Amino acid sequence: MSILVNKNSKILVQGFTGTEGTFHATQMIEYGTHVVGGVTPGKGGNKHLDKPVFNTVADCVKSTGADVSIIFVPPAFAADAIMESAEAGIKLVVCITEGIPVQDMVKVKNYLLGKNTRLVGPNCPGVITAEECKVGIMPGFVFIKGRIGIVSKSGTLTYEAADQVAKAGLGISTAVGIGGDPIIGTTTKEAIELFMNDPNTDAIVMIGEIGGGMEAEAARWIKETGNKKPVVGFIAGQTAPPGRRMGHAGAIVGGAEDTAAAKMKIMEECGIHVVKSPADIGKRMAEVILPVPLKG
Repeated sequence: MSILVNKNSKILVQGFTGTEGTFHATQMIEYGTHVVGGVTPGKGGNKHLDKPVFNTVADCVKSTGADVSIIFVPPAFAADAIMESAEAGIKLVVCITEGIPVQDMVKVKNYLLGKNTRLVGPNCPGVITAEECKVGIMPGFVFIKGRIGIVSKSGTLTYEAADQVAKAGLGISTAVGIGGDPIIGTTTKEAIELFMNDPNTDAIVMIGEIGGGMEAEAARWIKETGNKKPVVGFIAGQTAPPGRRMGHAGAIVGGAEDTAAAKMKIMEECGIHVVKSPADIGKRMAEVILPVPLKG
């Protein structure tokens, strides 16, 4: 198994025929992802990448049984695209789009309350279950199948963590890039909880950054629930001066617990194995998983 997506997931692409949708859908199909079709209003009835194109998500779901959507829609229309998927009964929506207005995401968050739809993103690299299903823009070859879960605010550091884990002789169950915007669908804690309940994930890499309280919330939840699985953590932005906005809209220090040092301290106090450099993630994970060195 895995979390969120697997080889049986049926993926539809919103913004299917656009430049970004075409490029990344092609990569997803080549990876082995079960893309069943796409949505571009006004182009329904056509074929694209040898897959059917529909005018609406509801039409696509009715015809193909799609249960996962990935969104490559311009910022002005992305919120409507998310809500359209939820209305059509899509279980998981992965929104890659960056630059969605905050007020639009407030509407989306309120709309999703009480609905059986999980949102990952926006402004994220997506979700990948190694060697099974890629719903995102990450380089698939980096992700070797294994039993380590990754949850990260940063796309680039998701790939780096996967590479470090692979170099340590381990592999990835699922990696979730949650996105770095101020308002996102799935939080760090929620992703950690999914991994803690996944029988095929043995340990977790948690990557955060300055700004917001999601890492502290997740760390305290891990401690409260008894540290069922080891977690290796890293916080980006350790040298950022107070008030400096990083690459993500949500990465700005607004309170005492928002700094990298404060987050790292909280994580350590909650039993997380914190590293100071992403280059140490794989090595530390190997030490945690295999505390006794193997004899040659």
